[in-house]
Amino acid sequence: MFTGIIQSIATIADIHDQEGLRTFTVDFEKGFCNELTVGSSVSLDGVCLTVTALFNDHRAHFDVMLPTLKTTTLQNAFMGMKVNVERATKEGAEIGGHPLSGHIDFYGKIIAIQNPENNYSLTIEIPSMWIRYIFNKGYIALNGTSLTMSEVNKQKATFEVWLIPETLRRTTFDKKKVDDLINIELDRSTQVIVDTLRSAIEEQFQLLRAGEGVARINK
Repeated sequence: MFTGIIQSIATIADIHDQEGLRTFTVDFEKGFCNELTVGSSVSLDGVCLTVTALFNDHRAHFDVMLPTLKTTTLQNAFMGMKVNVERATKEGAEIGGHPLSGHIDFYGKIIAIQNPENNYSLTIEIPSMWIRYIFNKGYIALNGTSLTMSEVNKQKATFEVWLIPETLRRTTFDKKKVDDLINIELDRSTQVIVDTLRSAIEEQFQLLRAGEGVARINK
């Protein structure tokens, strides 16, 4: 599990492609890999990946399989690319953001950036099928960063997030441009509530329709 509080920025140093598999060599800040082992989990731009090799206290390998490549922005990764990183949360640690699995649901696109004095906001466009889970003041994770949504437009399938200077300092968001893609993980509690309510409503609707059908037959 992760918290959505980014610990540092890392660099993709090398990419090696095989059939259905991509291996990343990632350079972290000095000491980031201390106490990591092969099999440990690290979030790269919100994607939970497993350490497959360790070289020193700041370099590691990660293998990414085809399904993950298809659903995340790692499919477009390149050498020298900067990524947000977070180590898996230790048991009992404080959760400063909100609980994240590191399993990306889909990716969205930045369609607008605002940068008034001491403020910074991104407007994100997402596939319309996912907008049912997006609510004003709700949680969302963008490239592994726990953020709060605002200005949700259900018709256009867009929402805004505002970032404080500290978040900009600790993440790669200040380097993003319009049309860049962003990994998105939904808040699981919101998703469960919405899906449960939708299922209950659909079940009631089906019962009503069945009842109307019986009534017509009886007539």
